[in-house]
Amino acid sequence: MPKAPQHIAPVGLPPRYLTVGQTARILGISPSTLRLWENVGLINPGRSSGRYRLYNHELLSVLKRIKYLRDVKKLSVPGIKKVLNGNAPAADAPDLPNGPALGPRLRKMRKGLSLGIVEAAKRAGISPGFLSAIELSKANASVATLHRLAATYNSTVLEFFDLPGHARRLMRPGQRRVLRTDSGVDIELLSIGTKMLEPMLFRVPPSAGSDGSYSHVGEEFIYMLKGTLEIWLGELERHLLREGDSFWFESNVGHRWFNPSDEDALLIWINTPLTF
Repeated sequence: MPKAPQHIAPVGLPPRYLTVGQTARILGISPSTLRLWENVGLINPGRSSGRYRLYNHELLSVLKRIKYLRDVKKLSVPGIKKVLNGNAPAADAPDLPNGPALGPRLRKMRKGLSLGIVEAAKRAGISPGFLSAIELSKANASVATLHRLAATYNSTVLEFFDLPGHARRLMRPGQRRVLRTDSGVDIELLSIGTKMLEPMLFRVPPSAGSDGSYSHVGEEFIYMLKGTLEIWLGELERHLLREGDSFWFESNVGHRWFNPSDEDALLIWINTPLTF
């Protein structure tokens, strides 16, 4: 069944309802993020007779709170569920690994291009307030947002890490540089100084993921060490990866992913060339 155009409401749609595209634009997020929040059980939008998703203003208020809990309070999906169910307070944001280094680095990159925060946020498809929070180390970005910021600053995500100035052939566990995303995904660099490939170790908590689709040049390879990962390519192909599975795809295909299980996923993820 063809999808409803995101800029036009389906025929007969009551004014009090919003389409996926309208809701995403109001919140400053991608439609795929709305679908992810539905998939993990945070929301349950209504459906029209044509099976299009419908969002009323009550649900929009819930979505705004979810976005606040994710972007400002830095809660994971399980934590957001507890807050929405009244089982836990919206705690202050925890200390962010590598936060003090990432925020100033992003601000320096933005100012180096003479970009104002409003223009940079617009190019990256995020709100100026959220970009400001990232630069002030009060929030972490998702994997998708990191990629959009890298593209905005004519850079790669690799440059967001605090890297030494020399290559290392041998990397001990305690020497790895780590980034943590807003949903709690840990990304560890497994090498420093490679020329054509980018090996990383991903730890993906339950219900966490990329939080949106992204694409870039190159190819990618995944080997599942533990757990489960659901990955979508171009919103048409869905693949469920389990322990022992290996998987590759072209990076220029829009891709998003998340952990649908109740245990951590651990995987080796290799990009080539250095575009992550």
